[in-house]
Amino acid sequence: MVMRLIKIVIIVPIAILLVVLSVANRHLVTLALNPFEPQDSVLSVSLPFFLFLFAALVVGMLIGSVATWFAQGKHRKRAKDEAHEARKWREEADRQRNKIEDATTQKLLSASSR
Repeated sequence: MVMRLIKIVIIVPIAILLVVLSVANRHLVTLALNPFEPQDSVLSVSLPFFLFLFAALVVGMLIGSVATWFAQGKHRKRAKDEAHEARKWREEADRQRNKIEDATTQKLLSASSR
């Protein structure tokens, strides 16, 4: 419930901000990809300004996500290795417990048969 409230508190203002930004920046701008001849229509695109802003936001979020994913790789590898080691020790403990139970059962059976 708290996480849902936090998401609403964060997402609603961001959505309102994006709508206001879109309405305020809907005039056409031209992005020229030819630095030597900016008037070249082949290497330019005209779109509303807010689309360029949203595209920059999305690209920035993707780059940040990829950078974070790579930066946390060592932590994911360590967690994977530790989980593998914990699984190995758990299996060893189960084997030892089974040995003890079998030995105890054998002793009880041999003692009761006397």
